[in-house]
Amino acid sequence: YNIMTTPKKFLNDPSDSVTELISGLLYQYPNSIRKLANHNVILSSNIDYSIVNILSGGGSGHEPSHAGWIGKGMLTGAILGGIFASPSVSSILAAIRAVTKLNSSSEGGTGGCLLIVKNYTGDRLNFGMACELANAEGRKCAMVVVADDTALARTKGVTGARGVAGTIFTHKIAGAAALNGCNLEQVTQAAQNMANRVKSLGVALNTVTLPGANTVNDRLDANTIEIGLGIHGEAGIRQSTLKTADELAEIMVNTIIEFGRENDDDDIVPTFQQGDDIALMVNNLGGTSNFEMSILTNSVVKLLESEAMGNCTVSRIYVGSFMTSFDMQGASISIFSLTDAPETLVKYLDGKTDSPAWNAAEIYQHLSGKEGGGPRPSSVEYPEVVENVQPQAISDVASNIPVQIDNFSTKATYAIKAACTKLIESESMLTKYDTIVGDGDCGLTMERGAKEILLQLESSKVSTAHPITLFHNLADAVSASMGGTSGVLIELMFRKMSIFLLNSTSATGSGSIDVSKLMKAFEAGVDAVSFYGGASKGSRTMLDALLPAVEVMKAASSSLEEVAKVAVDGAEGTASMKSASAGRSNYLNEDALSGTPDPGAIAVGLVLSAIYDATKDL
Repeated sequence: YNIMTTPKKFLNDPSDSVTELISGLLYQYPNSIRKLANHNVILSSNIDYSIVNILSGGGSGHEPSHAGWIGKGMLTGAILGGIFASPSVSSILAAIRAVTKLNSSSEGGTGGCLLIVKNYTGDRLNFGMACELANAEGRKCAMVVVADDTALARTKGVTGARGVAGTIFTHKIAGAAALNGCNLEQVTQAAQNMANRVKSLGVALNTVTLPGANTVNDRLDANTIEIGLGIHGEAGIRQSTLKTADELAEIMVNTIIEFGRENDDDDIVPTFQQGDDIALMVNNLGGTSNFEMSILTNSVVKLLESEAMGNCTVSRIYVGSFMTSFDMQGASISIFSLTDAPETLVKYLDGKTDSPAWNAAEIYQHLSGKEGGGPRPSSVEYPEVVENVQPQAISDVASNIPVQIDNFSTKATYAIKAACTKLIESESMLTKYDTIVGDGDCGLTMERGAKEILLQLESSKVSTAHPITLFHNLADAVSASMGGTSGVLIELMFRKMSIFLLNSTSATGSGSIDVSKLMKAFEAGVDAVSFYGGASKGSRTMLDALLPAVEVMKAASSSLEEVAKVAVDGAEGTASMKSASAGRSNYLNEDALSGTPDPGAIAVGLVLSAIYDATKDL
């Protein structure tokens, strides 16, 4: 049986939603838009009556359409109907009056107004009636209908193709033409030219659920998608099982080609020809992630520029939310050819606008500067910069820096062997602790790193001849074997110690490494673990053993025995900590943590104790 799911939306009273939408927009754009009194109409704050003003609108729920397109170079205003409902004739007429002057006025009527309307019966009738009433009043007004959807056959009824996301291209062309000083007739022609060229098709993975609905619209089940679903949830071409992005791209592009467009002689010709330069819009229908949008864009562009399509050039790509359908999980593509388009149309498309929802496309230009026709600059990868300081180079630098620590190599070898052996022996204990307070891999991770270090010590990949190379080699060994968060942190510590010694000796000119400098390097390594890992003392991590060790080490009279002891005490103290602010233990409650020490901290205590025991008689 089906469980009826209540939709989750940010709403108050659904009946007030359009009013509150408008209020929200007015808050967002306090300087650029204003509401028309008594109507759900939003207008530009700067109406220029000397040019043609462009109005559009329709039912609400397609945001940013249409109020998001208000701005210089696009719309002067938008008329908002109810949810998926055409605005009233009175509101449309009020908007026309607000952006025009009477022909009998002292200004002589000035620019007039163009209405851009999506091809739905309610919109055509209401906008058309308002247009005629405005003209009857003595206001210059014209209307262009956009019918770019290719989901329905041309022979299916008299309603014709629906108006969808391609409408936005028509807004852009009309607004730019008006801004460039074209009269009403010229603006109308430019807009109609664009409307005739652009064709669109959408695919929905899930359909739309309207605000205020009692249940989620589940017309499409978990295994079904709909090709050509309308922006109000109307039926499309067909339903289908889920397909890959590449497969959907092929269906959408081929449908758009086959549907065709009207040329200047009203003949139906292919929407674009092989090898054409193309403008592409990939429109988010409301509920699709940006991640998926880029994948679909990749699929569509890859197809259009393939040999099968005659290696078209997609020189302009617009990706984002242009005409949505609330939370519909889906996307549409809109395509038109720039190759045979008038030069002015391309100029208008690329013209500037300050409409908040418009994102101008980066025009694809060949590296030579020619538009299209070659590899995109973005396809030319930067060459990888290989590591400038190779281990051999570090060895060369280190060989010039004396070590003033008696028997350093011998002590280091004994210390490493003892520490690694202790970690291997303690694997089961560390695993037990980590199974309780972590994800159970600490013991195995430490064992894996310890075994790798011993192997590399035996093969001389880890050299104990010099502190700088030793810590560098240890970092590499850990990197190659441990993995996980603890592995990265320990690698960071060793690498920081090596870099600290390398930089401090060359920068200060002291020219040697003694016990004091070695302790400072240890402190720098521990600080790196804290900084990059984000934890500190009391976080219930290995730092609860490392930081006390650093503090004792800084005391002039301290011994390695004291350092090891405070590290062990710090590690054991984590058993009584009631919470953790870092690591996997952060997810656990007080009861789960109580009585079990942090395994990373215990490992530090074991290592420092083993180092002391191995070197105390040397």
